[in-house]
Amino acid sequence: MIGADGVVTVVSPKAEMGQGITTALAMLVAEELECRWEDVRVAPSPIDRIYGNIAVVVDGLPFHPDADGPLVRSMRWLTAKTMRELGVMMTGGSSSVRDCWEIAREAGATARVALLEAAAARAGVAVSECRASQGRVIIGEQSFGYGELAADAATRRPGRVTLKEPAAFTIIGRDLARLDAAEKARGAPLFGLDVRIDGMKYAAVVMAPTFGAVPTQVDTAPAPGVHAVFTLEPTGFGDPAAVVAVADTWWHAREALRTRGITWSESPHAGLSSEAILADLREAAREPSGLPFRSVGDTEEILAQATRVIEATYEAPYLAHATMEPMNATVRVTDGTAECWVGTQVPGFARKAVAQVLDFDEGRVTIHQRALGGGFGRRLDVDFIAQAAAIAKRVPGVAVQLLWSREDDMRHDAYRPAAVGHLSAALGDAAQPIRAIASHSASQAPFKSYSRRVGFALTAAGPDKTTAEGTWDQPYAFGAIRSTHAERDVPVPVGSWRSVGHSHQAFFVESFLDECALAAGRDPLAFRLAMLEAHPRAAAVLRLAAERAGWRADGTVVDGVAQGLALHWSFGSLVAQVAEVERGGPDGFRVRRIVSAVDCGLPVHPAGVRQQVEGSVVMGLTAALRGAVTVTGGAVVQGNFHEYPLLRIDECPIIETHLVASDAVPTGIGEPALPPVAPAVANAIARLTGVRLRTLPLRLPAEARV
Repeated sequence: MIGADGVVTVVSPKAEMGQGITTALAMLVAEELECRWEDVRVAPSPIDRIYGNIAVVVDGLPFHPDADGPLVRSMRWLTAKTMRELGVMMTGGSSSVRDCWEIAREAGATARVALLEAAAARAGVAVSECRASQGRVIIGEQSFGYGELAADAATRRPGRVTLKEPAAFTIIGRDLARLDAAEKARGAPLFGLDVRIDGMKYAAVVMAPTFGAVPTQVDTAPAPGVHAVFTLEPTGFGDPAAVVAVADTWWHAREALRTRGITWSESPHAGLSSEAILADLREAAREPSGLPFRSVGDTEEILAQATRVIEATYEAPYLAHATMEPMNATVRVTDGTAECWVGTQVPGFARKAVAQVLDFDEGRVTIHQRALGGGFGRRLDVDFIAQAAAIAKRVPGVAVQLLWSREDDMRHDAYRPAAVGHLSAALGDAAQPIRAIASHSASQAPFKSYSRRVGFALTAAGPDKTTAEGTWDQPYAFGAIRSTHAERDVPVPVGSWRSVGHSHQAFFVESFLDECALAAGRDPLAFRLAMLEAHPRAAAVLRLAAERAGWRADGTVVDGVAQGLALHWSFGSLVAQVAEVERGGPDGFRVRRIVSAVDCGLPVHPAGVRQQVEGSVVMGLTAALRGAVTVTGGAVVQGNFHEYPLLRIDECPIIETHLVASDAVPTGIGEPALPPVAPAVANAIARLTGVRLRTLPLRLPAEARV
């Protein structure tokens, strides 16, 4: 939209959750529109099928990135067509720039041509005599501002437009200031928690302390400042049974619940524990009978006849999202309509949830999109939104803001699933370092579980790629490969966590490749490069990281510092990392530097790319060194950051990021730098201490902490 004042408003269908997507999408439009960057603003789009995310589901098909042929192309085309019809608005899967790369630029180019046509008509000249620059159409000595042409241009429908070649870009590829930076620096009310509406009430909840429990006793008597206390059954969107208080302030609501004598039924899963879950996963991972994601060559036969076989088992725990802004939503139900103010990654599913809870037609529900104080996949779920709607239904006519406490948030998450992976490999020679490799893992199915909660039938059945991604879809050329996964059904809610399956499968695979390299007496860098001849981009990224880090091929520990490396391919992007680790600290080691090399195609906003890499490294280190959610007696133990610690500023290493120059179509960047962190650190620890850690989080045994 272009106003009479020349201000350009880019309507963004993607949620801003700190990843800078509103800036990146605005840059795509502004590049082709030829406007001034200082004139650009961004506003959230309404919910509409035309804004549906196609890339995220097409990328979710269980095909290797190199796969081609009639069947693969047909399935991708059919899925894309289906997603166009369904029009599911979703921000996730590091897909936003990929999904909008062409259409956002086409929008800018179309608007530019319409403005040129309007100016040509006004001046009585041919369009070819007009050119656009810096928010104006120039015709010889004459020029018109976009604002004065906007109304006329809006009535025009240009035909096919031509997009710029990368060599002509003047905005894309520059380190421009983020459009939301000033507002965030000022503390502007951008987030769901900032919503304030006249007469608004606040809701607090106490949710089932164990999986499947229900309240059996509660005092619902009114109290000063407390308008209602009541029980709430699950809405069907993944939220547990709860007791709710609605009051004038959130503090009053929370305090009221502390004195209500709430008792709960025994959980049907009272015997559930992390130990039992992991024991089951270990057993499942030892039996390669699950769903085969990739099978090339006779892996079993080669392994059976090989004289040098390496085997190892790796484990990863449940993880919480722990977003800085806890779950919250504000809902007002009035005269058969509803409004919801919320930060969500799926506004369409959010509207559906509110409508279903209230038994409304979706057309009577309005979603006001807010900025998200962190998403990482947690705000793909709509449990807290459905719960807010159910509460507002009991208090009609006023806006009610539901806020979960940190403990609510931590103990009622949709977690990254616990997983176990067993790998075996037959070693070869210098030309073919691994003759055959087999990987079998076991975990719950995160995206399939999520799809069932939100009612997304298209992805609620069939193979869940997110379970095993990061094993069978890497760029290495093995003589033979077989990758399978066993899905387990456990009553712990799971969902998408930043980089999903890649977050732990990269640890399994890249740690194992290091073990194979060391068993073969090879430099881990050279060992990997020998398997990347068919993937020069992957090899280039790996070499760049090694070069910038000063990789030591002999594995020596210099000045007490050891190095480890890892390479991973996810969301279309290649990231290689070298971690430097030294002795010291309560853990027996410290991570002192992480060097990343990134090939994400053309970096639309390089500063934003570097920021995402840095954030991914910090989050990856938190998961590698600290992260673990445990279940005891059918309940999650961790409730706040003293029990689920994040990486502190004094623990943060030096983080260096090096981007590969490219004119290729942009690929994902919000998640790809996280998966290599844990294996790079684990590989460095093994060089430093001689101890191979195969379980996350990485904890040296006491005798090794010297």
